[in-house]
Amino acid sequence: MSSDAFINCRVTPETKALVRAVAQRDGVTESQVIKRLLDMMLRGADPTPAPLAQPSGKVNREARLYVRLENEDWRLLRERAAARGMAPATYVSLLVRSHLRGGAPIPKAEYLALRQSILELTAIGRNVNQIARALNTGERAARLGREEFLGIIRVLEALRDHFKALLLANERAWKGGNG
Repeated sequence: MSSDAFINCRVTPETKALVRAVAQRDGVTESQVIKRLLDMMLRGADPTPAPLAQPSGKVNREARLYVRLENEDWRLLRERAAARGMAPATYVSLLVRSHLRGGAPIPKAEYLALRQSILELTAIGRNVNQIARALNTGERAARLGREEFLGIIRVLEALRDHFKALLLANERAWKGGNG
């Protein structure tokens, strides 16, 4: 497939070095690494454009907030923002919004992965319901006994518990805990 469209962005020298290292490790070009990342991110994206919000007026420039941080706090802020793939100002904005509104935002990549997992679990649930219906009506499910069925339930319960733990860890991380 011929690719003639370009996407450009500026990154820190550290990010560029990491991309280069991954490309060398995998024996591919830096461009191929970026293409893979874009493919992974866009795989679950909704291609329909979101409706544009109607501006309620001009941007309130007086709502801008300036904060001075100690060097160690600034370092921690940059690390936490980078860990979530965000600019420090965006991270602080989300933290404040989260605190004020009582939410715990999930980074977009994690949100999309959770959303995809929920779709998969829904499909599994439908299949389990079909199996249960067949067993309840006296049909013989192909090589599926009580133990296998209980095993499926244990897997689903473990997934549920894992997702709950992930969401709790996310909430703790946004509140300033260690995740």
